[in-house]
Amino acid sequence: MLGNNFLTNSIIMKPGYFEDYVRSFSNFLSSDNEFLALAAGGSWIDGHMDRYSDIDLVVVHRSATLALKKRKSVAESAGNLLACFTGEHVGEPRLLICLYDHPLLHVDLKFVYLPDIASRVEDPVVIWERENVLTNELKNSLAAFPYPDFQWIEDRFWVWIHYAATKIERGEFFETTTFLSFLQQTVLEPLALINNEQLPKGVRKLEMLLPQTDLQFLKSTMAEHNRSSCLQALLNAVQYYLDLRVSVMDSSVQFNRPAEKAVMDYLAKIPV
Repeated sequence: MLGNNFLTNSIIMKPGYFEDYVRSFSNFLSSDNEFLALAAGGSWIDGHMDRYSDIDLVVVHRSATLALKKRKSVAESAGNLLACFTGEHVGEPRLLICLYDHPLLHVDLKFVYLPDIASRVEDPVVIWERENVLTNELKNSLAAFPYPDFQWIEDRFWVWIHYAATKIERGEFFETTTFLSFLQQTVLEPLALINNEQLPKGVRKLEMLLPQTDLQFLKSTMAEHNRSSCLQALLNAVQYYLDLRVSVMDSSVQFNRPAEKAVMDYLAKIPV
């Protein structure tokens, strides 16, 4: 049977848009003894799905491993599958990223061995299960969202900034803008989210989660393809980091003051 939250959490969707897909998928899984449960994560959990949302599903299976051929056949059973591939690029080989047609729909299927559900970043909504197996596993363990290692960031930050400065001086502006994007995703945005009592989930939905002051600062770290813009964006990124460092990091983090001073002095000497 479908979980109680099945319609509640998707009621803001166009009727039938996601529900038909998930219902037919649940029926398929229940017909194969290999599968024990189906759950939904991501924006489904808090009911914030809209017509632009992906569906994040967790498929819980009985065997310790599940062959890729089997996982793909499961994905094919769920609808008109246009394409799918595994998620090694995001560090999750259990993930099968799928694109369906009629309607055009992005679905992430994560195949998880039942005991491995204990290690998770969120508590999914149970859609279907056999004999409460998933519900019991969720009750006996706690979700823990991974936070960035502040010391790891500080140990690297000033080396990264010097690297970017030298690329600006050389005129490598594509490299610089790519670096600034990396800095936003790896350092600035996670720290800004933490500072605003949000989970550091990355760049998704920042426009909805951060106050205008933070959004304006982040915008100031974006650069055009020229020396002056890249240098100003880098300086803004450094200032934003320093502000966030004070707000977010505690006394356990050892700041590299010599590296900070040397790099700041270097930046000050770069002509605009």
